[in-house]
Amino acid sequence: MMHERVMVSRKGEEGATVAVSGTASMGESIVDSVRVPTASGLDIHGQQGQAGQRRLGSSVRKRSIGLRLLPWLAGALFLTLWQLRLFHQLFSLESYQLPVPTAIAASIRENAEMLFRYAMYSGTEMLGGFLLGSLLGALAAAGASFFPTSGRAAVAVMSALNAVPIVALAPIMNNWFGDGIWSRIAVVAVITMAAMAVSLFKGLTSIQPQYSDLMGGLAASRMQVFVKLRWPHALPSLFAGLKINMSTSIIGAIVGEFFIASQGLGYLLSDQIRLANMPLAWSCIVIAAVLGIVLYEAVVLAEKRLTPWNRAHTDS
Repeated sequence: MMHERVMVSRKGEEGATVAVSGTASMGESIVDSVRVPTASGLDIHGQQGQAGQRRLGSSVRKRSIGLRLLPWLAGALFLTLWQLRLFHQLFSLESYQLPVPTAIAASIRENAEMLFRYAMYSGTEMLGGFLLGSLLGALAAAGASFFPTSGRAAVAVMSALNAVPIVALAPIMNNWFGDGIWSRIAVVAVITMAAMAVSLFKGLTSIQPQYSDLMGGLAASRMQVFVKLRWPHALPSLFAGLKINMSTSIIGAIVGEFFIASQGLGYLLSDQIRLANMPLAWSCIVIAAVLGIVLYEAVVLAEKRLTPWNRAHTDS
């Protein structure tokens, strides 16, 4: 029986044409005897790959949610152990020394109006000193960046302000500005100015040489180099300084109120400790912590909005 070489062209389900060659006897259809891979078979593999990617993405999202929930779960566990008086047993503490969370919550509820009024007063001191100190530190860093050698020495001298204890600085400022809001603003401004100057100066001066050479090749002036190159490059350092200052400014305001002040969370905290009213004293601590966290997160949000290219740092 005669055999002949046959070339068969078959159209796949998705429009792809597949050619098959083979040997068939006269009168037989080679198309019926050969399994031809079609586009639908290829689609099956593509769908499997997409399904795998979806499963991987779902796993990553679940892991991310778990990591975000972990601090909340740890906090809930900590409060539960505190409420069960485990720390009282571990450190031999009495209830009047360390009130349980429910007692603190009850004190906050009973004294909500007074706590809110004092928190607003302390918040004004904190924000005023934070803005003033950060502005002065930024101006000092910007001026020093035009003269890197001498500017570095000036910033190093300014950083010595961080070594001055707040408890030593507060009485001096109270002596200079009296018993008023400006003495606490001055305390916060002094302790935040140095941190901003050091952080921003580093960002302004740590430019890679090739970028500076490029600006020099374009005949850019020193001010153009600052505006177009140094300042955008230093924005992450600016926000790093702002976050540090936001954390320390609440400490400066509270400690500053320990001396002579007649209002604020620090004044109320000191007064209630003296009276052994520990639930209200701890209420002041909780309100101050919440105030600091809210304002810190506001700075983080501003950083994400204004420096989208620095997403790796802001997400961390």
